[in-house]
Amino acid sequence: MRKWLPILFLLLILSGCGRQTPDPGLSLRSRILEGCCFDAEITADYGDSLSVFSVACEADSQGKTTFTVTAPESIAGISGTLSAGTGKLLFEDGAVAFPLLADGLLTPAAAPWIFVRTLRSGNLIAAGREEDQTRLSIDDSFREDALRLDIWLDQTDDPVRADICYAGQRYLSMNLTNFRTEPKEGA
Repeated sequence: MRKWLPILFLLLILSGCGRQTPDPGLSLRSRILEGCCFDAEITADYGDSLSVFSVACEADSQGKTTFTVTAPESIAGISGTLSAGTGKLLFEDGAVAFPLLADGLLTPAAAPWIFVRTLRSGNLIAAGREEDQTRLSIDDSFREDALRLDIWLDQTDDPVRADICYAGQRYLSMNLTNFRTEPKEGA
């Protein structure tokens, strides 16, 4: 019986190796590759000015992100499309192209696209638990001057907050609600 004890012990240890907890960052990445929808409250803090916007967003399987401003009321209804570093604002019957950078800083309208692009293809730097949430730190590229996104996931591994930082300074933050990865009805 004693000679079987080490073998049983080894089998017990090895049987636990097959049960791995899926990585929340990689799991989220694979879920959003077909697209996602979410609502976001975007705060732009450039030091000398603070602006808050609410938007409804949708990203397709190619990463193209559309948004519609829902607040403040004075600009509600303005929509935009961002893809591959270009943007277009639509309002009433007109369209205006805009750069993603203004005075060397990201525009608030770029935040949803940067968020989606980084989740789809960014460089995952770290992941860990903070109270009842998972925090991911992801660089938007492999370049030395990459944007860093800190993204917090709830218990179902859906994003609820994202901070967009450059050179250690947070410029844009997003509080996310109604995040879903299933296709829209009728699409």
